[in-house]
Amino acid sequence: MKGRWQRLAADRAAIAGAIVLLGLGLASIAVPLFEDALGVSGVETDLLGRFEPSGGLHFLGQDEAGRDVLARLLRGGRVSLAIGVLGALGCTIIGTAIGTVAAYMGGIIDAVLMRATDFVMSLPSLPLLIILAALDLTKIGFSIDAARSPAVAFWRIVTIVVLLGWTGIARLSRATTLAVLQRDYVVAAEAQGAGLWRILRVHVVPNAVAPVIVAATLAMGRIVLAEAALSFLGVGIQPPSTSWGSMLNNAQDLLVTAPLLAVWPGALILATVVAINFLGDGLRAAFDPRSETG
Repeated sequence: MKGRWQRLAADRAAIAGAIVLLGLGLASIAVPLFEDALGVSGVETDLLGRFEPSGGLHFLGQDEAGRDVLARLLRGGRVSLAIGVLGALGCTIIGTAIGTVAAYMGGIIDAVLMRATDFVMSLPSLPLLIILAALDLTKIGFSIDAARSPAVAFWRIVTIVVLLGWTGIARLSRATTLAVLQRDYVVAAEAQGAGLWRILRVHVVPNAVAPVIVAATLAMGRIVLAEAALSFLGVGIQPPSTSWGSMLNNAQDLLVTAPLLAVWPGALILATVVAINFLGDGLRAAFDPRSETG
C-alpha cells in the first residue's frame, strides 16, 4: 500500500489535478468569507454595476445583474462540485453493493442483477437525464413551493445521476470481486466457516476497493459534465441557486456583449474535468496490481 501512494505522489499530473480540485473545493466552501472580506456579492444585484469590467474589488467584473462574477463562479462551483462528489459517492455505494453481491452469490441472483445492470446501461442516458430532470414534481405529490426549492432541485439532479450512473462501477466491482474470491485466503476463510459478511468485510471489499476508487473518481468528472449539460439546457439547477452550467445558460444570450460571462464557467468546467481525469489516471496507474513488485 505504501508503494502505491509513493507512485501516486510521483505522478506530477495526478498531484496537479488533486491540487486544482482541492483549491476549487476550498475556495467554493469559503465563498461567504470571500464576499464578506471584500464587500462583494454573487447573489445581490447592483443594476448600476451591470457589465462592469474587472477592476477594484471585482476581480472578474460584474455580470448582467451587477453581481460579482468571481463570487458567483465560486457559488456555482460549490453546487457543481457537490453534485459531482455526492453523485460519485452514490454511484459507488450502489454499484459496489450490487456488483459484490452478484459476484459472491452467483447463480440466479448474479444473472438477475447483471441483466438489470445491462438494461440500465442500454438506456440512452442524456435524453433520459433530460426527461427526468424536466419532470414536473407537482404531478407526483410535491407542493409548488417544494418543487421550486433549490434543495429539491439539487437533490433531484443527484438522484438522477446516481440512478443512471452506477452500472459501470457495478460491473467493475463484480469482476474484481470474482477475482478476489478465487484467492487462497478467501477459500481458506470459507473452509474455516467464516460467514458472508465477514468474508465481504475483511477479505473482499478491502482487496477490491482500489479499482472502484479509480472508477468513482472518473465518474465524478462525468457527473460534473452531466450537471452542466442539464443546467445549460435549463432543466437543471434553477435560480436563485447557480451552477457552472446554469451560468453558461444565462450567458448564451450575452456572447456578443459580454463573452467572458460564458468563458469563465466553461473554463472552470474544463479545468475540473481535466483535473479529475489526471487524478483518475494517476490512481489507476498507482493502484494497478500489475505495477506491484515482489
